[in-house]
Amino acid sequence: MPGPSFNSVAWFEIGTGQPQEVKQFYGQLFDWDFRLNTNTPGVNYHAVVTPGAQQPTGGVWESEGKFPDYAVFYVLVQDVAATVQRAEELGGKVLMAPITDAAGLTFARLEDSAGHHFGVFSAPAP
Repeated sequence: MPGPSFNSVAWFEIGTGQPQEVKQFYGQLFDWDFRLNTNTPGVNYHAVVTPGAQQPTGGVWESEGKFPDYAVFYVLVQDVAATVQRAEELGGKVLMAPITDAAGLTFARLEDSAGHHFGVFSAPAP
């Protein structure tokens, strides 16, 4: 099965101050499996692997109460910086500037012109 195409929703994230409860709920409801991801130092992140999937398609970020709980989608793009710039030109706002983790994944969080939170990301070249 081919991977997701550019400009499609390809990841989700749940930010929570109650990670054990969230993992238990979704694990029991949908039979999701969780794997600790240590690619971003100082961040407690658990990749979500859904039944039948060969790789993660989402994650649970432990907020430790530093921000309100949320659930957000991420769109796979070719160039995160260019997408962020275009979003700003269209009236969007940058909530988190682009960063790159230890695995080479680059991501940013944005707000659309109507105030909705979403993310964009790009994967390193194979």
